[in-house]
Amino acid sequence: MIALPSPQQLRFLLALAEHGHFGRAADACAVTQSTLSAGLLALERLLDARILDRAAGKRVVFTPLGLDLVGRARTALMALTAIPEAANAARATLTGPLRLGVIPTIGPFLLPRLMPALREAFPDLRLFIREDLTDRITAQLLDGKLDLILLALPCTCAGADTFAVTRDPFFAAMPQDHPLALLDIIPPATLAMQKLLLLEDGHCLRDQALSACGLARGESPPGGLDDFAATSLHTLAQMAAGGLGVTLLPRIAIDAGVTAGTNLALRPIGGEGASRTLGFAWRPNTPRAAEYRSLAPLLAAAG
Repeated sequence: MIALPSPQQLRFLLALAEHGHFGRAADACAVTQSTLSAGLLALERLLDARILDRAAGKRVVFTPLGLDLVGRARTALMALTAIPEAANAARATLTGPLRLGVIPTIGPFLLPRLMPALREAFPDLRLFIREDLTDRITAQLLDGKLDLILLALPCTCAGADTFAVTRDPFFAAMPQDHPLALLDIIPPATLAMQKLLLLEDGHCLRDQALSACGLARGESPPGGLDDFAATSLHTLAQMAAGGLGVTLLPRIAIDAGVTAGTNLALRPIGGEGASRTLGFAWRPNTPRAAEYRSLAPLLAAAG
């Protein structure tokens, strides 16, 4: 019989690949660094193969085989995770624990309306929430650390199945005395000529806002970008209210009061691309996909 790696060894391998540092990988796995190192060494002995290039010194460098095994380990852990998911799916719909990831430009604005509806519809559901950027919660989803993520589409969610639910349009926000405030609807090309205030790199809303202005990811608009990128929509609203430029805000944030007390003028943006889509993502082939789809009406109503 072939000796098989343990799930713990595979988790150690994925954590090291994700963090690129033994100490941070050990912290992510809630073990000591020596335990993680010993687990990976045991894995190499089990496979009789080198996973790490130890000639690289303190830097974490995977051998070609090690890089290949990282992908295979992720697939293997996804398959293992599907076993308890299948058992959960065989019980009543959406009972027990559910680990939900959500991005910062959705969570604070949508969850206060979504959570009460979830509690009423699924009283036996125990929800655990983690808020982080799209790339990070997608990685945690595929690594089995999250069950479901609530995010904005389109996104780079390679390896995950996505399910679009409801549209969330953007509005241009500027001071009341700004020339654009005289318009009923702002054309994307006109908006692109303004100095734009955007979230910092890493937020998918940054790229979606550029797209709403007819600009490609990373493209600098003719009107330029403000030198200071914000980390939250509340900060963006305050910067726009201070006359530093024009920004784009999603409707769910406006409905939740992100512009309260700012006296900002809000105008819809012309064109079909001036919006994002709220939706879910989950691991491919999960037995709970039908359960997750059943959340769509609640998300649509909250959005």
